[in-house]
Amino acid sequence: MDKLDKIEKVKKNKNFRKELLIPIRNIHYQILLQVIADFFAFSISYVVQYLIRFKFGLFDNHFVPNFLDFTITGAVVVLYWYLVFFFGGMYKNWYERSPFDEIFSVLKVVFVGCFIMVFFILMESNQSPRLLFIIYFLLLSFSVILFRTLSRRLQRQLRIKGIISIPILILGSPKKAFEFYHKINTSKAWGYECLGILLLDNENYEEVLEIANPNELSLLLGNASELEKILQEYSPLELIVTAENPHSRILLRIAEICGEQNVRFMIEPDLYEIFTGQTRTQNLYGIPLIEISTQLLKPWQEVVKRILDLILSFLILTLGLPLWALIAILIKLTSKGPVLYTQYRVGKNGKEFKMYKFRSMYQNSDKIEDWTKVNDPRVTPFGKLLRKTHLDEIPQFFNVLKGDMSIVGPRPEQKSLVEKFSKTIPFYKRRLIVRPGITGWWQIKYKPHILNEEEIINRLKDDFYYIENMSLKLDTEIIIRTIWCVISGHGQA
Repeated sequence: MDKLDKIEKVKKNKNFRKELLIPIRNIHYQILLQVIADFFAFSISYVVQYLIRFKFGLFDNHFVPNFLDFTITGAVVVLYWYLVFFFGGMYKNWYERSPFDEIFSVLKVVFVGCFIMVFFILMESNQSPRLLFIIYFLLLSFSVILFRTLSRRLQRQLRIKGIISIPILILGSPKKAFEFYHKINTSKAWGYECLGILLLDNENYEEVLEIANPNELSLLLGNASELEKILQEYSPLELIVTAENPHSRILLRIAEICGEQNVRFMIEPDLYEIFTGQTRTQNLYGIPLIEISTQLLKPWQEVVKRILDLILSFLILTLGLPLWALIAILIKLTSKGPVLYTQYRVGKNGKEFKMYKFRSMYQNSDKIEDWTKVNDPRVTPFGKLLRKTHLDEIPQFFNVLKGDMSIVGPRPEQKSLVEKFSKTIPFYKRRLIVRPGITGWWQIKYKPHILNEEEIINRLKDDFYYIENMSLKLDTEIIIRTIWCVISGHGQA
């Protein structure tokens, strides 16, 4: 009992440890080093390419740019390559991955960028674009690889000296957790700074005294049941889970909490099979961990998806304006009440927003029952047509323009339903990591139904399928299938 009292006393003094251990952190320092390295690479390769093209006599030139033209063009070229590298996914923590992975990615992105530049900008030149392409591709690839390699070496030294570090928490069984803690203390190049250790449950406190040194007892912060509170208090960048045969439901719950608080979730390779088929993973080069990634789309895909959302929403709202006006008039003529029905729904990351629809029910009918059902008597005669054709969803394109929704994604639910199902259905909130959509994988498949917990679970399976397989290709397929659903009157009246 004295031993446990000792541990409890240490736990009460954990705020003192927190004050001592939180390191100076910069979440974006990896990207900053890459940006600086790329600036030198872009600039030097541009200058050398300029000299080869205009000063070495290898090409016939009708004119030679003056210093002002040279400077302005150089600035444009540097900005162009930053955009190409951003959309190509080159600004992430490459330090944790194999340098060969980074080199191959550099070659691929530079090839595409040079292709665009040479064949769409220099084609009007009477010189051979093929030779210019080869020269610039080799110059830029060599420069970027060289300076990014130097950036890696610099980052390694900064991590070893503790100038930059990654604050982490470790969660697991006592033996595995303290083994990993000792491992990171002898592997300074990883740059990890341990803020504390959480145990899977209270039963393991006695075992800690047999494993840990007396001065390591202050590492204990609590157990897995306190994870949400401890993450908020300590704000680590990563949570590393290391345990012996933990229950898969516990790990999935941990992953959900980390996703909600934007904390990277890492597990030891022994636990990887638990997640096989459940989520996308990324092996970390040089570190015996696997990241459970929450990045569902590449940066360029996210930008393209958003641009397409804006363009399609604007076209649908403007080109169909006469039809939408006619629908509004018919709603007013066929039943009392406003044209639009509004309701607060839960969107990405749990943020509430006001969703718009054409009113398809009698006024105030939503106060009678939360869920709709087959042949719902609350639906107006004209509302049945709107629901069958999904035309009642059209005002939600305003939500897309505002950024509350996407055209494709899981359906947004009311806050009361989200809270209810989150308590009874594990991992329900995982569907909130993406923008909700007007249409989605579930919507194009469903048939008339009675909304209950079993139906919600079936929806959840389809939502997770979409989330784990998000792509522009899948979005295109869903949009095309949705158009057919509208034409065929697939909706529920």
